[in-house]
Amino acid sequence: MEIKVDYCVLNSGSVKKNATVKLQSSLSKSRKINHPDLIAYPPFINSHDHFISDWYPKAGFGHRYDNASQWVKEMVKSKSVEERKKIWVNDGNFDLTDPDANLIIQLGLYKNICSGCAVVQDHIPNQKADYYQNNPITVLQNYMQCHSISMGNWWGGSKAKSEWERTKGKIPFIIHLAEGKDDSARKSFSILREQGLLQNNTMLIHGIALTKEEIKTCSETGTSICWCPDSNFYLIGETLDVESCLEYGTNIVLGTDSTMTGSLNILTEMNIAARAFPEIDPKELFKMVTVNAKRALMLEDHFGKLTEENPDLLIMKKRSEDPFANLLESDINDIQLFVYQGIPIYGNREFLSNFEINPENYYFFGKDRFVIGHPEKVLKRINQKLGYKKDFPFLPF
Repeated sequence: MEIKVDYCVLNSGSVKKNATVKLQSSLSKSRKINHPDLIAYPPFINSHDHFISDWYPKAGFGHRYDNASQWVKEMVKSKSVEERKKIWVNDGNFDLTDPDANLIIQLGLYKNICSGCAVVQDHIPNQKADYYQNNPITVLQNYMQCHSISMGNWWGGSKAKSEWERTKGKIPFIIHLAEGKDDSARKSFSILREQGLLQNNTMLIHGIALTKEEIKTCSETGTSICWCPDSNFYLIGETLDVESCLEYGTNIVLGTDSTMTGSLNILTEMNIAARAFPEIDPKELFKMVTVNAKRALMLEDHFGKLTEENPDLLIMKKRSEDPFANLLESDINDIQLFVYQGIPIYGNREFLSNFEINPENYYFFGKDRFVIGHPEKVLKRINQKLGYKKDFPFLPF
């Protein structure tokens, strides 16, 4: 299938005007489609989420914290967590293949599907293999993790150094770090450095308390930093020194965090970042959810870019002549077609006529929208367990 669009964003350094993008899919019909009002992108990569906490509203008590560990201890008493307990109660095992837990996990999956994310890093202790399989998008499976320096691996797993050693440098090591503004947050970087864990396969999440020199060190060691501005502002009132990251060429990526602290989706996160730091080139934000994220999560080379023929494709409405600025003016309803591994998974229903699909595998909603699977059944089950109808603003249905 060939789709002619107004702009085709091959990568951050190559944009073609009046371009034709070729879709590689065994389901596509041999057609040429003309959509001069649309822009083609590579699908996004969300480098930090917590599916099990993709609940709503945010969990908190209306005040800021010196360290996120304070919130972790307090949030269990919040109304949001109490409501979530009607669906799933954490027994300390963090086995998210549990059927009740899976209802919430599906919310996180659809949050990312409906915002154009082909890959998402669900930061949780490593799960059973089937947790990562048969999903419409890729949930990163090959990684090691530690919750944080301040709290250790309280939710499961070994100590930070042991976890990193198990990566053998070949898969990512992911850890919350410096998520606060107190002494504990400020000292966490030096502890990690003393343990020899500043490596080119290490990804630090948040980094609010990192100094300019520490950020420079991350650049020198190849250590990536995942920026989650909405979550940072909500919990701490401050965020990463992103200007220094850009100054030193640190590999910075963008993550939503969970909806209990963070934004509704990756498009919202980009918009929040742009409003907080209007001096950042929108192209840099695009890199944070494409090529930078590919590097941090050690993904295959085809992620984060478009090529001559693409099994993965994201097509959106044009709201700006600058295709990078266009993303900052867009929301999930502007996604016209999202194809992953050759399968259409979300978008405008009119595009489905160009594919050989089984309609029973899709949910149709609104005036003209579709999504793969049956999230309406998930929501129905959640409503039954709650005893009332629950709305999740990060979902379009």
